[in-house]
Amino acid sequence: MTMQWKNGKTGYGWFSILLHWAVALLVFGLFGLGLWMVDLGYYDAWYQRAPWWHKGLGVTMLALVLVRLAWRRANPVPRPMAGHAAWEVRLSRAVHRLFYLLLLLLALTGYLMVTAAGDGLEVFDWFVIPATLSDVDGQEDLAGDLHRWLAWTTVGLAGLHAAGALKHHLLDRDATLKRMLRPGPDVT
Repeated sequence: MTMQWKNGKTGYGWFSILLHWAVALLVFGLFGLGLWMVDLGYYDAWYQRAPWWHKGLGVTMLALVLVRLAWRRANPVPRPMAGHAAWEVRLSRAVHRLFYLLLLLLALTGYLMVTAAGDGLEVFDWFVIPATLSDVDGQEDLAGDLHRWLAWTTVGLAGLHAAGALKHHLLDRDATLKRMLRPGPDVT
């Protein structure tokens, strides 16, 4: 049996599935880490280490989102399920677009917050993304506030997204959720 990496007409391939769940894990992991680290005291052992992880994982998430966007352009999205109403299809497309926008804005506000004083953003001690816009009055606070609200909005939307998938699985008894767990039959 061969691995089915590409999307088909009725199902997602492994690459789309892995990207979906990797981004989901990063979103929730970064959210939890962010909530935890803002309450750390200066003398806490994780005071320096938690932001180091948050920044590196945040850049990793941005890279995966960009790969996901490129993959969507190069690889067709499976057509909607036959039993879905037109409003469900439109809502699904709007939610996915909103997810991409929120994730890109989260990365941007995180970057603006970290680089507000003119220092670059270090990524796992591998490389530094230089500061481009800095020393704007109140930049760190404004970017931080936006970052927090965007994070809460993203996690709330993800909760609604999960509830919709469960509704399709448990109430409608269709394959919406299953399509994101394993490749469909026509995937090549």
